[in-house]
Amino acid sequence: MSEDDDRHAAKMAKKKAARDKIMSTKTDEKGLVMVHTGKGKGKSSAAFGMIFRCIAHEMPCAVVQFIKGGMSTGERDLILAKFGDICAFHTMGEGFTWETQDRSRDTEMAQAAWAKARELILDPGNRMVLLDEINIALRYEYIDVAEVVTFLATEKPPMTHVVLTGRNAHPDLIEIADLVTEMELVKHPFRSGIKAQIGVEF
Repeated sequence: MSEDDDRHAAKMAKKKAARDKIMSTKTDEKGLVMVHTGKGKGKSSAAFGMIFRCIAHEMPCAVVQFIKGGMSTGERDLILAKFGDICAFHTMGEGFTWETQDRSRDTEMAQAAWAKARELILDPGNRMVLLDEINIALRYEYIDVAEVVTFLATEKPPMTHVVLTGRNAHPDLIEIADLVTEMELVKHPFRSGIKAQIGVEF
């Protein structure tokens, strides 16, 4: 090996030793509360990535969609067609709020979705539950954020993971979460006149 290769190998060995030391202290396991928020694209996509990981590991899981309506999406179609035995899928919304334009109906649907979400989270058979776009329902006060926060903090089974997506996550939800990721918008094709496309957005 060259002198540069030797230096690189020594540097990486030092990094590995430091990393191994850190990893040796990380021994706990728990059901996580995870929040995907921000103006950037990818919040639901990242959450569905974890759902598909659960499916691959044969871990029962569930999805509740709070805002999105009956429009066909790749994730829902695949799960219902191939993995309905291990992943319950509930589309409880009727479309985005600017489409429905009916606050009382939106509130009624969001409340029903939250009731279903609680039921699925409390089911000890489910290892992960995705609450897709719940942050939107919380932002518009269709659901009481204090109720959601209290439930997650005091009633969620200790080994159940819960993922909550949507823009403008409430500060109280962020406070009790174990993992919070904010998707930052840098550039989006929509601003250049490109519509939502199959395989990318749905």
